[in-house]
This record gives sequence, C-alpha cells and structure tokens, in this order.
Amino acid sequence: MKTKLTLSLISALAATAAHGKGLYYVPNDTEASVPIQWTVGINATYDDNTSPTVPNVPGPAGLGFEDETISLNPYVGMSFVSVTPQTTWDVYARLGVIYYLDEPEAVGSDDIYSQIRAGVNLTHRFNEQLRFVSRNFVSYELEPDYSYGFASTRQVSEYLYWQTDNSLGYRWTERFATYSGFQLTGLDYDNVPNADYFTWTIYNQFRYQVTPQSVLTASYRYSETSGDGIASDSTNQYLLVGIEHRFSPSTILIANVGAQLREVDGLGGDDSTNPYAELTLQTQVNQQFTIRGFLRYGVEDYDSVIGIAQFDERQVLRIGISGEYQVSQALSIFGGVDYIDTSYESGRVGVVPIAVTGDESLVNAYIGASLKFTEYLTGTLSFNHTTSDGSAAIFGNTRDYDRNRISLGLSAEF
Repeated sequence: MKTKLTLSLISALAATAAHGKGLYYVPNDTEASVPIQWTVGINATYDDNTSPTVPNVPGPAGLGFEDETISLNPYVGMSFVSVTPQTTWDVYARLGVIYYLDEPEAVGSDDIYSQIRAGVNLTHRFNEQLRFVSRNFVSYELEPDYSYGFASTRQVSEYLYWQTDNSLGYRWTERFATYSGFQLTGLDYDNVPNADYFTWTIYNQFRYQVTPQSVLTASYRYSETSGDGIASDSTNQYLLVGIEHRFSPSTILIANVGAQLREVDGLGGDDSTNPYAELTLQTQVNQQFTIRGFLRYGVEDYDSVIGIAQFDERQVLRIGISGEYQVSQALSIFGGVDYIDTSYESGRVGVVPIAVTGDESLVNAYIGASLKFTEYLTGTLSFNHTTSDGSAAIFGNTRDYDRNRISLGLSAEF
C-alpha cells in the first residue's frame, strides 16, 4: 500500500465545496458573523466503475476497467465568518480521505487517497469608495468537481488545484466604478504527464449602474499560461461586455459575452479568434427552493494533449445546474447536472499538423436527500451517474465509460 496523506496541509488546505469560487460563484457581501462551526462525518460509497483507464493514451481499456469497489470517506471540516464595518473574513476547511476496502485493480492505484479543500475570502473597505477583495481556494484530491472549470473527464491521479484572485474596487461617481486585479491559477497532477498548467491573469472591469437593479460592464483580461511537457504555452486576451441584473433581492444574473484572442507559443502553434461567453444565475424561488446555474463557452488550455498530439484549439461548452428543495425542517432534496461538450481542433505532433479532430461529451448527474435526525446529526443518501463519450480515433475507447455511485453518509455539526 502506498499512502498519500499530506497531513502538513491540514491547517491550510481543506474545505467544503459549497464555499469554493467555481463557475457558480456570485459576488455577494456577507451580512452577519457566524461563529466557528465544526463538522465530522463519514460516507460509504458503492462505485461500479472505480478505476479509470490509462490517461490520454489511445487504445483499449486498461486493467481495472469497470472495477467495482466500496469505499469509506471520513472527514472533518470547519468554517467561520467574521463581519465588521470595515472587514469581512470567510474561512472554511475540510480534510478527509477516500479509503477503498479493496484496492482498485488499475495499475498504479492505491487504497487510500487524500481529499482536502480550503478557502479564505477577504473584503476590506478602506472607505466608502475604495475596497480590496481577495478570494482564495486550494484543493488536493482525486475526484474532480466539474464546476471549477478545468476537468472534462474523470481524473486518474490526485491533483493540486489552487487559485487566488485579488482586486481593488473604486467608485468614481454614484454610478461609475472600476475593479482592477490579478489572478493566479495552478494545476499540478501527481502522475499525469503533459497535464500541469500555471496561469497568471490581469484584468480591469468598468461598471456603470443603469438602474438600481442593473449594472452594465465592460472587461479586458490578459492571461499567460505555461504548460508542462509537450503542452503548449499560450496567451489569451478577452474583450467582453456584460450585465449584472437583480430580478429580485433573491435572484441575480451575471452575463459576459465577447471575443477571445488566442496565441499559441512555439513553432507550429495555431493562433485563433473565438467567441467567448459566461453566465451565472442564482435564484431563491421561494423559502424552500433554491436553484443555481452556470454556462461557459471558450477555448481552454487544460487537457489539450492526447497521447503525443497537441490540440491548440480545444473549444469547451460547460453547463451546470444544481438545486435544493426543503421538504420540511428535517428533510431536504438536492440534485444537479453537469454537461461538458469538447471539440478538439488544430491538432499537431510537434510542428507537423494532423487532420485528426475529435469531439467528447460528458454528463454528470446526481440526486439525493438529507435528513436531520437531531439538531446536530444529519444523514444523507445520494446517487451519481456519469457518462463520457469520445467520438474520434485519437481517444480509442479510453475516454468512453459509464459510472454509477451510491453514497450513504452521516455527519455531526457543532
């Protein structure tokens, strides 16, 4: 057994998914402090297709394909919110492990994996006109969260994903304001070649309040991405216009559309200009029913290498919807679906163009229920189904799979 526990990261790196920024993120000032809350729990999961196939390599499915397992996922988490007239802190963390009762059969698999997330969000108001906003998130885990916008298939290795986004907002007049900032993002896999990326971004957004409910925006973003191995480096510029509109105090829409100007570094790199769009919707339908959704379309750097081929234009559409309905004070029902459609274009091997293209789609859907047994003790039951389909010879059948997971959980909060 090869144990991969990074316990030195406990205090800085663990978190609950609900707090992460992701594509569901809607900026919203927290209004009240919340004391430290602790959560301790365990999930038991049956998985009918645990082991992934060989990563990014064409050919037949590898050893362990459609391997059935049962795993245990114990975890501990904490969160707190501090609100003062000048400064707001939102801190959260979660540390857990996934332990397989029988080690998965795929080559290189272990019987225990880390599951760590953490985040720190800060808003500091220097005065009525100037504020500093910092959003920070980090995770080290195996299973991807598709709402974070980098994974388009299952992962075959633990990965470290982190992001820090820091900006200064200044209100020049009653209606006009700007936000200027920088963002750093890193993705580092333990055992996957040509898949690590580091991106730095600077941006500026102009904001004009048309009505008390609507703000028009114009944004410019400049980013540079460095890829590992044969994965290409690239430069992306975004020219966007958008709107933020509150249909009601509990319903907000944020949308941006425009152009993505992309340059791929190195000999043989293919430059392109592409449409870009992003949309986030959050609504509290009534006291019992909450819905969130997102859409993003653009060219992404992640997962651009298949085998020995580099694809300079990987167009990705991401759509996600999640919701929760509170049946009673004790019983809640939750569910959601992620849809990812990917088109691989402008392929090459080194500097030699290849005519092969590919399309890939993934649907990840889940539904579950949460029942409070007491004020502190809660049980959950959930079902998750994932279907992935790759249509080109470059994938072989290593990207095609169906997967079902059933989880039963128990947690205590205090």
